[in-house]
Amino acid sequence: MQYEELSPVGADEGDGSDLGRLQNVPVELAVEIGRTRMTIGEALALGPGSVVTVGRLAGDPVDLLVNGRVIARGEVVAIDEELGLRITEIAAAVVDPSAEAGEGPAAEPDPEPNAEPVANQEGGIA
Repeated sequence: MQYEELSPVGADEGDGSDLGRLQNVPVELAVEIGRTRMTIGEALALGPGSVVTVGRLAGDPVDLLVNGRVIARGEVVAIDEELGLRITEIAAAVVDPSAEAGEGPAAEPDPEPNAEPVANQEGGIA
């Protein structure tokens, strides 16, 4: 039996090939225009023509999520009868200082994805 030689975890190869290993990992992307709460009765009463308000105004930026975490914000665009998202802001990286210092596992992420800071194109936090 032959074994492939592997680099130690965290070894710096300097060419970014470690990140390249992740490029084919599937993730779920979602564009979230808003959220709301209602009772089961209200949900069952929905039908054609019903309007559900989602707590955002027309023209407000919408969130782009990867596996449930906000990574960017943008505006909805229509191109040839299809909807898309024009990205206007990229989420700022959230770094846990204790994880960087090797002081144990990082804290669980905030369950509310809309609460993450987002950097605008000028580099400020929105």
